[in-house]
Amino acid sequence: TEFALAMAAAVAFSSIVALTLSPVMCSKLLRYEPSPTGLNRVVTAGFHRLEGAYRAGLERIVGHPVLILVVMLAVFASIGVLFKAIPGEYAPREDRGIFFVMATAPEGTGYDTMTGYMREVEQRLLPLVESGEATRVLARTPRSFSASSVVNNGIAIVVLEHWDRRKRSAWEIMDEVNRTTADIAGIRTVTIMRQGIAGRRVSQPVQFVIGGSTFEELAEWRDVVLERASENPGLAGVDSDLKETRPQLMVVIDKDRAADLGVSVQVIGRTLETLLGTRQVSTWLDRGEEYDVLLEGQQAQRRTPDDISGVHVRSERSGQLIPLSSLVTFSEQADATGLNRYNRMRAVTISANLEAGYTLGEALDYLEGVVASELPETARIDYKGESLEYRKAGTAVLFVFALSLVVVFLVLSAQFESFVHPLVIMLTVPLAVAGALLGLLLSGQSLNIYSQIGIVMLVGLAAKNGILIVEFANQLRDQGFVIREAILEAAKLRLRPVLMTAVTTVVGSLPLVLASGPGYESRFVLGIVVFSGVFVATVFTLVVIPTAYAYAARFTGSPGDVARRLDELEARQGEAKI
Repeated sequence: TEFALAMAAAVAFSSIVALTLSPVMCSKLLRYEPSPTGLNRVVTAGFHRLEGAYRAGLERIVGHPVLILVVMLAVFASIGVLFKAIPGEYAPREDRGIFFVMATAPEGTGYDTMTGYMREVEQRLLPLVESGEATRVLARTPRSFSASSVVNNGIAIVVLEHWDRRKRSAWEIMDEVNRTTADIAGIRTVTIMRQGIAGRRVSQPVQFVIGGSTFEELAEWRDVVLERASENPGLAGVDSDLKETRPQLMVVIDKDRAADLGVSVQVIGRTLETLLGTRQVSTWLDRGEEYDVLLEGQQAQRRTPDDISGVHVRSERSGQLIPLSSLVTFSEQADATGLNRYNRMRAVTISANLEAGYTLGEALDYLEGVVASELPETARIDYKGESLEYRKAGTAVLFVFALSLVVVFLVLSAQFESFVHPLVIMLTVPLAVAGALLGLLLSGQSLNIYSQIGIVMLVGLAAKNGILIVEFANQLRDQGFVIREAILEAAKLRLRPVLMTAVTTVVGSLPLVLASGPGYESRFVLGIVVFSGVFVATVFTLVVIPTAYAYAARFTGSPGDVARRLDELEARQGEAKI
């Protein structure tokens, strides 16, 4: 939206300047030189020779519309091939100057143990600060900043030095962190860099959701997908949110025996609550500040079920201490931390990071292929996070691209008062798209939200050259030129402004192509699309548009055609009288 508003405002203001200020400046600053000298003469002579050679070559091509038809079919075919050959992703990865180390321990890991793990992670990261590549490291557990009973995870935030003051990129530093933290026993670490266009979420780019009817079924499907995903070298840190590994201790109270001994279920529950958790029993006032008094069991006395069995409870009837082991039985089992739903469907999410050179589109296509080949037809797929944005953005941009074509065609139809001339002009659009895709392929870039925006922008940039030629050819036809001579003369006379506007657009995109520094990845993609798209479209437009016009203009009328036919009719009548 911001890009569209900026472009619309720039074009609107430049149009106003071109229609008002530019003529005034030309009248005051420009001087007519009947005999150009110096550089002006050299440039003018060069353009005259170029125009002559261009017209001579165009005369041989204009009479062969089949050749242009073959070229356009080849262009359309190349667009389909290039679309499949270019990898797709939501946005190019950018060095944001800050990344996160996500640590996860086995289910059931306590807070103190996880804190020890995170201190070890912190020690492995501190050399980055000592070397000057990072300014600070912040580690905490649990990962969530909200109230949560899950404490078996943590996060470390690494703030890097300014881009100009470090020798390595963030991706190189993240690879080193992956290696240095991989051997910490007891936890699994994953490095993530949040992308600016993806919002505030901190998650792995691959978020692939599988939906089913039961969680037992989903667990089986999850194992199949995880096994196949682990075989893909482009995926790293593959994990799922459905894990039946959280240890649970089931306590079954013998209510009859407890009643016979005078011990209530409430007493047993309170005892277990105090021993295994915490219980507030009072408050303590000290110098105007009130503190909660909490009871909890010692860590060393609650490591195993046998330790819990050694606890005694007091009988409310006799006052005697009764071993807890004589009133309850314990059983250990593993269960899932949570049973998640997505879009009101039981679901499991497969998450993963991407290795260098492997795109999000390739990862999602691979997982979709696994589901299609390995899972039954009842399996449903969906996406979360950046993966969802990638799929939505692709569909949205296709709609915007189609809508832009329709709008441009309707506007041109209103201006030319014809449906034929706009069709001729719109032939430049596939040429520009093919050039943009070729530039992305040769530069090793992906088809992402930035390159898609650039392709949409090419609709207007590419049509500009066709408008210059077609409009001038129509004017010549109005003056009495036949169609062939009109288009040849128009193409020759408009060659210079077409080249000048194309050169200014191409040169204007060079700063984006040659950019460096923070965020240059996204600017480079947009620049290469404009650069290659306009360049290829201009070269082919100078041949395709005149040839297509020479053929299609026969189905349109012109005041010049009518006047010429009247003159021919009068001449014939005069000859008949003679």
